[in-house]
Amino acid sequence: MPAELEWLANIRSEKTRRAYQNDLRDFSRFVGLEQLDEFRIVTRAHIIAWRQTLGQRRFAEATVRRKLSALSSLFDYLCEKNAVTHNPVKGVKRPLANSHEGKTPALSNEQARRLLEAPPEDTLKGKRDQAMLATLLYHGLRRQELCNLRIKDYQRRTGVMMFHVHGKRSKERFVPVEPRTQRLLAAYLDVAGHSGELDGALFRPVKNNTTGDLSKPLNPRSVYRAVLGYAKQVGITLDTHGFCVHSLRATAATNALEHQADIAKVQEWLGHANVSTTRLYDKRHSRPEDSPSFKVAY
Repeated sequence: MPAELEWLANIRSEKTRRAYQNDLRDFSRFVGLEQLDEFRIVTRAHIIAWRQTLGQRRFAEATVRRKLSALSSLFDYLCEKNAVTHNPVKGVKRPLANSHEGKTPALSNEQARRLLEAPPEDTLKGKRDQAMLATLLYHGLRRQELCNLRIKDYQRRTGVMMFHVHGKRSKERFVPVEPRTQRLLAAYLDVAGHSGELDGALFRPVKNNTTGDLSKPLNPRSVYRAVLGYAKQVGITLDTHGFCVHSLRATAATNALEHQADIAKVQEWLGHANVSTTRLYDKRHSRPEDSPSFKVAY
């Protein structure tokens, strides 16, 4: 197997593998590579020319960084396998990252409350969605992590109910479940009736027009549609541009930090590999209410 294919196969995350594969395909088209082993004749000049073209195509700076990272990761692997003598991406300048604040918007306390109250309380879907929104807003889970939860992942440890979260790169963590979420989960499971299926999914579809199977995990796309639907219903999407499901994770992290949670604990809670990622949610030193805008008086 060519080293290039080995590198791609070793990427565990399907999403990352797909993104990197597209990035390499884009680079190959630009340079005119037709065979995998032709990556071994790539020079720094090729990389710089591609980077300039990416800028002209108006790719976001984060996307350009990712594309260059994909290429750099490949060449690091080729160096390790002695297929090339050096990594031509090294030394190619990349767009600077905004290390002060993340671009994903967090909600205000009032917006979060409105969102939590949006689902109806008298239907199975409404009860499920209330529990789902509380799980995201109070515990900072990623969308895929929520979909991965099984009944046995909602368990009591040392007397405390916890989520056993299966995160990125097969990392696992235990997240204590706050009381309101426990009540909403109890109400949902009481009506859904699958609390005894320990290996089954915690959050499930309430209807399936294709196969009728309601035992499978909730699809991440369904979570996206539900969250965006309720956000639109309560007016969040009108003025909070860029709102997405990840905004609930950003909201949980920002709120915890604003209420004096230790940033190292928040890092562990969110499953971040590096505390610098957690700092993107730390807005304690840039609160809008402290802005000089509100000090100007004419």
